[in-house]
Amino acid sequence: MSTVRTRLTGHRLFWPIVVLLALLVANTVYRPSFLSVELTNGHLYGSLIDIVRLSAPLILVALGMSLVIATGGIDLSVGSVVAVSGAVACLYISEQPDQNSVPTVLTALVLAFGVALLLGAWNGVLVAVIGIQPIIATLILMVAGRGLAQLITEGQIITINSGPYKTIGVGHLFTLPFAIVVALAVTLLVAALTRRTALGMIIEAVGGNAEASRLAGVRSRRITFLVYVVSAACAAIAGFMMTANVSSADGNSAGLWVELDAILAVVIGGTALAGGRFYLGGTIVGALIIQTLTTSVYAMNIDPQTALLFKAVVVIAVCLIQAPAFRARFRRRSSPPAAPPSASDVQQKEQVPA
Repeated sequence: MSTVRTRLTGHRLFWPIVVLLALLVANTVYRPSFLSVELTNGHLYGSLIDIVRLSAPLILVALGMSLVIATGGIDLSVGSVVAVSGAVACLYISEQPDQNSVPTVLTALVLAFGVALLLGAWNGVLVAVIGIQPIIATLILMVAGRGLAQLITEGQIITINSGPYKTIGVGHLFTLPFAIVVALAVTLLVAALTRRTALGMIIEAVGGNAEASRLAGVRSRRITFLVYVVSAACAAIAGFMMTANVSSADGNSAGLWVELDAILAVVIGGTALAGGRFYLGGTIVGALIIQTLTTSVYAMNIDPQTALLFKAVVVIAVCLIQAPAFRARFRRRSSPPAAPPSASDVQQKEQVPA
């Protein structure tokens, strides 16, 4: 029994799921209707549905971030890529006479997606070809990309009135929000490519030891280049969702600090920042925890000035309780000290012949 319990509590997803369930229970206690989900006009509505829908952009960004971190890198530019992709798409749509035309929206998406791929390729070249440290290379695009988004929008908020584009953020498909369907499709695609082929093992090999993997015949530079392009692609789709939610693009605030939430989601999910093994399932749970926490802060009317501090405390607690070293140290301190040997035990030990 104890062995089963040890295996259960030692699983990398056990404590994140426990924390997620605790947040859901706390919200249910505060608001009993929190768990209610209803079907209206063929669409599902409810707080749980809203949490998953709002988590969709973060899940996409975190998926790309997981692959980058698995190679031992980091991508601080995803927030700027979100802003640029959303700005390009909204700018193109706003300049068209018929904003509700499906071909117009598709052209805007392809154009913005292409720009995002170029930005990801830029990061990949700086890291994989030139050899700049990932944190520095992506920090460059983090700053420059935000400025590029401001140039595209000319410092203004671009507002559009496009039904097809708005569907990406608030539309429905098969009774579910369209954003959830897109996030699920991208997740399944990434999982199939990394877990049903050798690509995932190669990415982990590059993150574990890039030089050793190169000597073993793995083209580590190509893999490193690829993960930054994939990260930008995921960020672009997230940018479409975020701007479609509000039918506008703001180069200053779109995707602001989403890179930090993505990194936290990856770490909470059990992927080490040092690179190597990565866990897509854990990343998704981490993203759900962060969004549930954000929703809880607003639902419980916590002071916005202390909301970020509250969020940081919860994230630190999650990281600590899932750390094996911390749990082992806490277990040693909480366990009672061993009783000293009695006089009879000492005497019997002395009487044993050598």
